Amino acid sequence: MKRLLLGLLLPLLLLAALPVSAEPVGLKVHSIFSSNMVIQRDKPIKVWGWAEPGTAVGVTLGKASGETKAAGKDGAWSVILPPREGSGEPTKLIVTAGSEKVEYENIVFGDVWVMNGQSNMAWSLGKTLNVDLESAQADMPNLRLFKLSTNEQSEMAKDIPVEKIVTDGGWQVSTPETAKVISAIGYAFGSRVQRATGVPIGILDNARGGASIESLVPERKLDEHPLTKRYYAHLKQREAEFSIDDWLANQIERWEKKVASEKKKGTPDNKLPKKPTKDDIRSWSIPGMSPSDAGACYNGMFGVFMGYNIKGVLFHQGFNNALGNNCRPKRYRIMTKLMVEGWREDFKDPTLPVGIIGFCAGGTPQNSYNFEALGRSNGSYIRESQRLGLADVGDPEFTAFLPAHDVQIPGLHPWKKRDHGERAARWALSRVYGMDVHWESAKLVSSEVVGDEIVLTFDKPVHPHDKGAIPEGFAIAGEDGNFYKAYSRFRTDKPLGPTTNAGKYDTKIIHVWSPLVPKPVGVRYGWSVSPLVNLYVEGKPWAPLHSFRTDTFDLPEDEDPAVNGSPGVNYRTENRLNEERNIERLAKEAEMAVQINERLKTLGVVPKK
Repeated sequence: MKRLLLGLLLPLLLLAALPVSAEPVGLKVHSIFSSNMVIQRDKPIKVWGWAEPGTAVGVTLGKASGETKAAGKDGAWSVILPPREGSGEPTKLIVTAGSEKVEYENIVFGDVWVMNGQSNMAWSLGKTLNVDLESAQADMPNLRLFKLSTNEQSEMAKDIPVEKIVTDGGWQVSTPETAKVISAIGYAFGSRVQRATGVPIGILDNARGGASIESLVPERKLDEHPLTKRYYAHLKQREAEFSIDDWLANQIERWEKKVASEKKKGTPDNKLPKKPTKDDIRSWSIPGMSPSDAGACYNGMFGVFMGYNIKGVLFHQGFNNALGNNCRPKRYRIMTKLMVEGWREDFKDPTLPVGIIGFCAGGTPQNSYNFEALGRSNGSYIRESQRLGLADVGDPEFTAFLPAHDVQIPGLHPWKKRDHGERAARWALSRVYGMDVHWESAKLVSSEVVGDEIVLTFDKPVHPHDKGAIPEGFAIAGEDGNFYKAYSRFRTDKPLGPTTNAGKYDTKIIHVWSPLVPKPVGVRYGWSVSPLVNLYVEGKPWAPLHSFRTDTFDLPEDEDPAVNGSPGVNYRTENRLNEERNIERLAKEAEMAVQINERLKTLGVVPKK
C-alpha cells in the first residue's frame, strides 16, 4: 500500500528521479554528464545511460572510444574507458545510439570533490561575508561547479532530474556570477586547491538543508551495528504503518482548530487558512523519504551518481542532530563511521579522502561573564561524535576532523564560511596532494589530577595565535558533574609576569584550576555552541584545537528509537541551574579576588629540580 501511495504522491512532490520511462523513448546519458564537466583523472572512466533495448551504443571521449548495447527492459548501457591524466585541454564526449547523438564539449580531467552535509555546507557564496572579494576572483576556467537541489528518495535513484540541478542543468565554468550559486565552503576550498595544484577541480555540491545524518548514510550500512539496526527496523515499521489518509485527517483536525480560533478573533473568511489536501504533503511527512530518515538524501543526491569517480568528500553537518530530544551522540558516532565506510565502498575507493568540518558555531558567543549559562551544549556532544566517529574509521592518513567552533557569528546560518574552506584546502594540499602547506591537529596525550588541579599534556604546542600567555576555554567539575569556568596556565619553571608571551612557556602542558572545585575529576575545553576559546596548534590561526572532555558525564541517551532521545532531561531546568552556577561563580570570584590572584602566581609553575 505504501508503495502505491508514494507512486501517486511523487509526481506531486516533484521527487521522482526515474531516468526514463518503463519503455525508453530514446538516448539518455546520466545527468551527471554535461558540457564543462570535470572527469576524475587517473581512474577508469564509466559513461552510462539508457536507450532503446538492443540498440548499439557508441561512446567517444577524445581519442578513446568504446561500444556496447542497451540491455534490459530499461535499455541500460555503460562503457568503461581507460583512465586519463589530469589535463585542462578541452575534450568532447560523444554518445550515439542508432541515429541519435548526444555531444558534450569543454570537458577536462582533474579532481572532483563532493561537498556533502546540510544547509551550512549548501550555503552559497552569494550569501556570505566575503562574496565581493571572492566572486571578484572567481574567473577560473579550470574550476567547474555542479549543484544539486533537494532530491530525497525512499529508494536508490537511477538518475538526477534535470530540474534538480541548480547550476543551469549541468556543470558550469566558474565565473564571478556562476560562483555565487555554489557552496561557499566548496568555492573557498576548490579555488585554493585549483590554484595551488594547477589541476582542474570540480566542486559537486550535493548538501541538503535540514538533513539529519541518518539520511546521509548509505541505507544498507545501518544493518551493521545493533544500535543503528534497531533504528532502521523502527523506521521500516513507521513506513509500513504510514497512511496518507491518516496524515490528511490529522492535518484537517489541526486546520479546524486553527480556523475556529481565528474566527473567535474575528478573522474574515478570506483571511482564514486554506483547507489541507493531499497535494500539500511534503517529503518531511513521509517516513523513509524525509531528509531525517535513513538513506533518503544519499539515495537521491549522492548514491545516484555512483559510478562517477571522485577524489574526496568534505562533510559539514550537525544542527539537526543536535536539536533537543533528537540528540543521540552515541548513535551519531556510529553513523559517522558507517557513512564514511559506505561512501568508500560505493565509490570503490578504500582510501577515499574525507574531511569532516565540525558542527559550526552560532548563537550568542560564550564569554567570561556568561560562561556557565552557555555551558550546556548538545552541539559539543555532536562535535565530539563527529571527531571520534571519524577516528573509528582507523585511517588518519586520509581523514581529518576540521574544527569550526572558533569561527563565530550569531545565527542559524553563520555567514563566515571562507575559513572553513581554506582550512580544508590546507588539509587536502598537505595530506592528499603532499604539498608543503601547513596543516596540523593536536591530541591530548594525558590528563592527570594533581591536588586541586588537572594537568593536561598535548602532543604539540597549543597556544593563542597572538602568542598570548593565558589559555582560555576550560571548564572543570568535581564528582557532582557541575562544571565551572576554570583558570588555566601554561607550564613554566619560574613565575612570569602577565605581559610575558606564550613563547616563554611550555605550551604542551596546561594546568587547570578553579576555587569552586577543590576535588576535580574532569575538564572540558570549548564546550559550548560558540565557545570561549583561544588555543591553536602551534599558534596557527587556521588550526584551532578541537573541543574535548576528559569526563564521563554523558548526555542521557535512550537507545530505543521510538522514545525521547534524552530521557529525563528538562532543558529549561538545566538552563536555570547553569545560570545559577554562573552567578555563584562570579560571586565567589569577587569574594576571593585576592586569594585567587595569589594562587594564579604559582599555577603552572613547577620548581626546577
